[in-house]
Amino acid sequence: MTGKTAARGTPYFKVRRSRVHGRGAFALRRIRKGTRVTEYLGEHVSHQEADRRYEDRDERDNHTFLFILDARTVIDAGVGGNDARYMNHCCDPNCEAVIEGKRVFIEAIRTIEPGEELNYDYQLGRSPDDPPDVDDIYACRCGAANCRGTMLWPAKRKPARPAPAAVRAGAKSKRAPAKKKRTERAGAAKSAPRRAVRKTQRTRTAAR
Repeated sequence: MTGKTAARGTPYFKVRRSRVHGRGAFALRRIRKGTRVTEYLGEHVSHQEADRRYEDRDERDNHTFLFILDARTVIDAGVGGNDARYMNHCCDPNCEAVIEGKRVFIEAIRTIEPGEELNYDYQLGRSPDDPPDVDDIYACRCGAANCRGTMLWPAKRKPARPAPAAVRAGAKSKRAPAKKKRTERAGAAKSAPRRAVRKTQRTRTAAR
C-alpha cells in the first residue's frame, strides 16, 4: 500500500511492517518540513455511533482508527479509510495532524528522509477511572531518546484532577502534535485549522 502521490508522481510513503506496532507508514522519498503528506480519510459519524460500533471491543486493546473532528463528529477510518490510519505514535514525532474544516491532514514538522517511519504523538488523554496498569496497556515502544514510555498524556497521572478536555488541550497551539482520545460522549470544540484529536476505541461514558 502506498500513500498520497506527490506532484511529481512518486508516493510519499508506503505501508509495511513496523518494529513499533503492526504496520507503519515509511517514507519513499525525501519529505520536506511543512509538506502536507496525506489526508486522514474515513466515514464521518457521531460520537454515539462511534461508541456503539466499538462498545464490545476489549478495553485493553489500544488500537484505534478514530479521529475527533468536533463535538459532534468522528472520522472512522475503519470504514472507507486510507493508509494514513497506519501511522504510528512516537514521542519525538516527525509529523502532526491538523484539522481544516471537516478534514484532517497529516503534515511533516521536519524534513523526513527516505526509509524513515512517519509518526506523530497521539497524546492519549487520561481518565479518572483508568485502571492501575493503564500505562502498560498504552505502553509506547517508539524507541525515541525522549520516549516517556506511554502514549498517554500527561506522562504522569495526576490523581486529584480529571483528564483535560480536548478543547482545553487543543487551545494551546494550532500546530501542536495531534492528541489521541478514548471513546467518550463528547469531543473537541471547533476552530480551524487546529490540532486533530485521535479518539480511541475504548468504550467509556465518563464525563469530561
